[in-house]
Parts: sequence; C-alpha cells; structure tokens
Amino acid sequence: MTPFGAKLRDMRRKRGITLKEMAATLQVSSAYLSALEHGKRGRPTWFMVQRIITFFNVIWDEAEELQRLAEVSDPRITVDTAGLEPEATELANLLAAKVGGLSKESLNHLIHQLRVVASKDGV
Repeated sequence: MTPFGAKLRDMRRKRGITLKEMAATLQVSSAYLSALEHGKRGRPTWFMVQRIITFFNVIWDEAEELQRLAEVSDPRITVDTAGLEPEATELANLLAAKVGGLSKESLNHLIHQLRVVASKDGV
C-alpha cells in the first residue's frame, strides 16, 4: 500500500463511504480505486488528486497532505545512480534488496534519518 492509498482508504472509512460509491462519483471503476489504494497502480495524476480533494471537500492542510502523499506514492520507482558516488549505488541496491523485510518501525526510522541528513546536506 502507498502512503496516498493508506490515506485515501482511511478518509473513505472514516466517512463511511464505500469504494463503489466513491468510484461512481469520480467516474472511475471500483477496481481502479482499489488498485490505487493497494499500490497496484502508479502514482495518481494531478487531476485525479484534485478530483479526490473535491470529492472529500477537504480544506488547505488536508488537501496539501493529499498532494504531498501522492507525490511520494509511486510504488515502482527507479533510482538512477549513474555518475554519483559509489556509495549512492550501494545505498540504492541495499534499499532495493532489504526494504521488503524491514519492520514499520525500522522504515520510519530510516525515513527520519534520511530526512535529517538530506536537510543537513541542503537537499
């Protein structure tokens, strides 16, 4: 499941909206929405995110969160380390090999650490 998919499912459940009801209103198939929630579809388009924001009638903070989550919800990413330091290639390969076995706690720890060092390096 992607971060966007988890948020979408959470919002839908809290409001008591079925997948079928939401799909009908957005004029997409239930299968598409289910795949979007479960990370079986790629990152949603900007237009689809806007339609979902409108569907839920959310305000600034929640709308911005949905947009941010959509940006980091591509379940099939490619990391190009050509021309970078050897350590960048090692990091990308280690992450690809190990990410599936990490606990939620470990994943959150790594996300936090990466954000800290990226900020330190001005990235």
